[in-house]
Amino acid sequence: MRLLDAHCHVNADRFDGDVDLVLGAARLAGVERILVPGWNVASSERAIDLVTRLPWLDAGVGVHPHDAAKVDDAGWGRIQELAGHASVVAVGETGLDYDRVFSPIPEQLTNLRQNLALAVERDLPIILHCRSAAGRRDAQDALVAELAVFPDGDRPLPIVHSFSGPVDYAERMLELGAVISFSGLVFRRGEEASAEVAALTPLDRLLVETDSPFLSAPGAPRGRNEPEFVRLTAAWLAERRGIAPEALGDRLVENYERCFGGPTS
Repeated sequence: MRLLDAHCHVNADRFDGDVDLVLGAARLAGVERILVPGWNVASSERAIDLVTRLPWLDAGVGVHPHDAAKVDDAGWGRIQELAGHASVVAVGETGLDYDRVFSPIPEQLTNLRQNLALAVERDLPIILHCRSAAGRRDAQDALVAELAVFPDGDRPLPIVHSFSGPVDYAERMLELGAVISFSGLVFRRGEEASAEVAALTPLDRLLVETDSPFLSAPGAPRGRNEPEFVRLTAAWLAERRGIAPEALGDRLVENYERCFGGPTS
């Protein structure tokens, strides 16, 4: 089965000692493309450094909601500069997190709007994190409202990273043109709606990811998820879709290239 990892933080310090071995294992497992998103200035710079060295990887640059209150004007200026790098194929990871609220919600909203404006300016897709506290959906509703402000045709392509939320949220995001990416989060208790969303999402709007080093699927290392284990979530997705894994793999690679462009080498 052909594989890709549409969201993988191999620019995190947990991979400092063996990133080349981890990426080699992913290649042996069949992973053809990996998107490495930044979440602040330093991680965005590391993503670009890594992707420049290994051109089968792609970079995203942006500011995560957790870091929204930590990035000053100079830092944001640096993100804008990095977004013009040739290896950058997306803005993000950005979005809203009303679960842990490491940055105040007003600052998260301001940060999201800045990232959205940058995506429009650079004509890039935007990678969106969205989490509400258990039993709530306020972050999802707020994210939909922010995207709906853009007229059709002027909205950056939304990539819903590591889908979590109710079915009608997914339906509304699809109406707004989004692509939905599934991670090992789908295996956790409380994420049962993901199975329904996986079945209803159009085949040309699907992606799969690990969110390494986080969100390990059953069968992946608990302490540090790695990109080769995207195969576990891809197999889950094929089962939920009732499609042969090989056929799904071809479509996932096609979807990735439509969103982020073809390989550079």
